[in-house]
Amino acid sequence: MPNPSHEDRLTRAVELAREAGSLLRSGLGNVEAVEHKGAIDLVTEFDLQSERLLVEGLRRSFPEDPILAEEGGGAAGDHRWLIDPLDGTTNFAHGLPVFCISMAYVEAGAIQLGVVYDPMRSELFQALRGQGASLNGKPIHVSREARLDRSLLVTGFPYDIRTADETNLDHFSRLSLRAQAVRRLGSAALDLAYVAAGRFDGYWELRLSPWDWGAGILLVREAGGKVTRLEGDADIFRPPTSIVASNGLIHEAMLRVLEGN
Repeated sequence: MPNPSHEDRLTRAVELAREAGSLLRSGLGNVEAVEHKGAIDLVTEFDLQSERLLVEGLRRSFPEDPILAEEGGGAAGDHRWLIDPLDGTTNFAHGLPVFCISMAYVEAGAIQLGVVYDPMRSELFQALRGQGASLNGKPIHVSREARLDRSLLVTGFPYDIRTADETNLDHFSRLSLRAQAVRRLGSAALDLAYVAAGRFDGYWELRLSPWDWGAGILLVREAGGKVTRLEGDADIFRPPTSIVASNGLIHEAMLRVLEGN
């Protein structure tokens, strides 16, 4: 496709996400091969099959586009696709139907489009920079809760939690005592999509990879929310990436608690 637009890329990403979602839906409960990338970091044959479907589909449609994917690695730089073929692999490997596909496209150092697809609920979240976010074609917006003590938050824990100095357990403890409640679903992309849709009021997590947050942070921002690093800096692309995302109204309160105040 000569000179594809961001709209062209978004349309194709939606098509491919649905195809990969069908593959994963049929694979739930049928996992036969589980490998360990780390002590608790898993990969299944369906991660690899989904990634192959997505990467090959993008290469056929946009052969000039670099791709960075979770399992296969790939291109660095500020012009590329960010692909997570199965976000929530541990859930999937255990037959727990909480997982998704995440696809984002970055150009000129900014995320231009994002797609998060939950095949088990047939929920497709999408966003195009400057044009808002939607769920199954209907606009979504972050929540309007302004009090942290009435907020429902969500987080995740790093794969090296058994050996790392920063485990997020201290942050989890502090925010559990200050918020209405804290959940842990096991899929960063879904966590961020749910903040965008107003289901959660805020989210934070440590040491994420670009494919974890690429689509999700655009969804949150386009739905009217705020995304920063834990230090409050908006430069998400500077590694290591630790994220706070919220409806904007509780953002400063979350940052203060995360800083230990």
